Amino acid sequence: MSEIQNNYDASHIQVLEGLEAVRKRPAMYIGDTSVKGLHHLVSEVVDNCIDEALAGYCNDIQVFILPDNSIKVIDNGRGIPVDMHQKEHRSALEVVMTVLHAGGKFDKNTYKVSGGLHGVGVSCVNALSDQFTAIVHRQGHIYRQDYAYGKPLAPVEIVGDADDTGTTIIFHPDASIFTETVYEWDRLAERLRDLCYLNTGIRLRLTDERPEAMQPDGSPRFQEFYSTEGLKEFVQWMDESRTPLIPDIIHLVTESEGVPVEVALTYNTGYSETIHSFVNNINTHEGGTHLDGFRSALGSSLKEYGNKEKMFEKAKVEIKAEDFKEGLTAVVSVKVAEPQFEGQTKTKLGNVEVRPAVTKAVRNAMDNYLEEHPEQAHLIIEKVILAAQARVAARKARENVQKNSRLTGGGLPGKLADCSSKNPEECEIFLVEGDSAGGTAKTGRNRMFQAILPLRGKILNVEKVLIHKMLDSEEIQNMFRAFRVNLREDKTLDITNLRYHKVIIMTDADVDGAHIATLILTLFFRYMRPLIEDGYVYIAQAPLYKCSIGKIEEYCWDDAEQRAFFQKYGQGKEDRIKVQRYKGLGEMNNEQLWDTTMDPEHRRLRVVTSSRATQPTPTSTHKVPLAATEQRFSTRGRPLFFDCFIGQCPDSALSAYI
Repeated sequence: MSEIQNNYDASHIQVLEGLEAVRKRPAMYIGDTSVKGLHHLVSEVVDNCIDEALAGYCNDIQVFILPDNSIKVIDNGRGIPVDMHQKEHRSALEVVMTVLHAGGKFDKNTYKVSGGLHGVGVSCVNALSDQFTAIVHRQGHIYRQDYAYGKPLAPVEIVGDADDTGTTIIFHPDASIFTETVYEWDRLAERLRDLCYLNTGIRLRLTDERPEAMQPDGSPRFQEFYSTEGLKEFVQWMDESRTPLIPDIIHLVTESEGVPVEVALTYNTGYSETIHSFVNNINTHEGGTHLDGFRSALGSSLKEYGNKEKMFEKAKVEIKAEDFKEGLTAVVSVKVAEPQFEGQTKTKLGNVEVRPAVTKAVRNAMDNYLEEHPEQAHLIIEKVILAAQARVAARKARENVQKNSRLTGGGLPGKLADCSSKNPEECEIFLVEGDSAGGTAKTGRNRMFQAILPLRGKILNVEKVLIHKMLDSEEIQNMFRAFRVNLREDKTLDITNLRYHKVIIMTDADVDGAHIATLILTLFFRYMRPLIEDGYVYIAQAPLYKCSIGKIEEYCWDDAEQRAFFQKYGQGKEDRIKVQRYKGLGEMNNEQLWDTTMDPEHRRLRVVTSSRATQPTPTSTHKVPLAATEQRFSTRGRPLFFDCFIGQCPDSALSAYI
């Protein structure tokens, strides 16, 4: 037994004072310390502003990304109290900013409904910031207090007069805590957009003052979010690129059994489900009782109508709950006085009383709509029947794929050039566009850990075909068999036997290549999402140019690098530089392909992530660490991948595929 074990006594018990616990274990409070946690800081501050709005005291919220990547949030609410706290004997502002479980959310006379219930949100932001400033307009004065690492630098002081009220929070994330400290416009805009749809009549504005975000006229990037129709507009926005099945958006705003409920839903001609759920404006990514109540009501209402019209009987197919999901776009929002969340990051609602409240509200609305709109009702039921028939056909196709896999030499496709290693953690597979580039890649690869799977042209767009058609595709079958993953009957993916921990999409640097990559990403997003969620999917970036002058040769991955080469070696004059434009991977020999795109020491990869999953997928604890030459590449979920993919594609004609 060690000396420490023998001497284990009271001196070994640590008591963390103030906000030390947050800095010691930040993931307990904000989820993680990567990009997600970084942006969660902004959500914590903005959610406090929204709570003021819900209480009826705020209708304007401004968020600024400052030049140094600090964040400033301004609201026109009542302003955080600054008077002396009787118990703490210091300003209430300082108490709110430095004490865990302190705030106005515990007093339901102050906030009847709020997202921040634990009183740790803004104090966590303070703890995880190396600079933090709170400015309060209240009682005719402007009050200010500065902090560093959660500790006040001076008492609250009056710095001016004010004829308005409100709170301004300015903070800079601590780089010693976060692995990423650069804020993404798209993530912040996504959250503010959600909030504007969830809270009609509240104006939210986002401004990016960083130099790289400046517009051609010198003004900062700016966007305003405002909604008058709430979730109805939310569903319209999500479905704007899809073909509607019915012309209506079923929208209900009511109070059911004491719970305010707002739901909007419609059906499109697609085959995927897009559904988001919120509680007190918090996006509950893992659902909960409110989502369970919605699904139960929708399914029972449609099933009863189909049975009454004898449509299911004529179809002679068994209907299951999953058949009501295809083509569904919906948003469910509830307001709960005492919500029970799983953890501070609030990803799943547990209140049992919410389920019957949502079920009753949605059931009444759906029953009325189906009775009053028989034509639309029949269209929805026919789509449900089609989904059931496709599910049966998909099961047969899946069984056929698995049967063929057992009969073909270990189940691996013949086109696969496998690697020697059998350790998935060190193995990677390149999905290469075309047999020609595939042949070059096979010659140039490191056979120990790199496998090559050539793809013949563009795979199916799985957004536009039924699942059994997808499973019938030879190219898609080859991917399933090469990865050794299985699609379960409920459409979730079993990755227990996954053979590669890096799946790298390597296509030509042109519009067709970008389209092929997008189709592959669509397949992964819809049917192999655990690969994305666990960080296994990458996009290889091939150089666009090879520039040379005399004996100097360099590869340039984009136009900016090409311009830099011109400036460095040609004094900005292009006519002095020899430029080779690579339109396809096949234009490179095996050595060039290895040097630029496949060599782990020099290649550039972008790992694909998803910030908004429409169907939460359980993920493993494994996360692939990023090498120095790798970057993150977010899919965002809606529009599916195109918003970020255009940024990589050198030809704006990719928009033709959207």
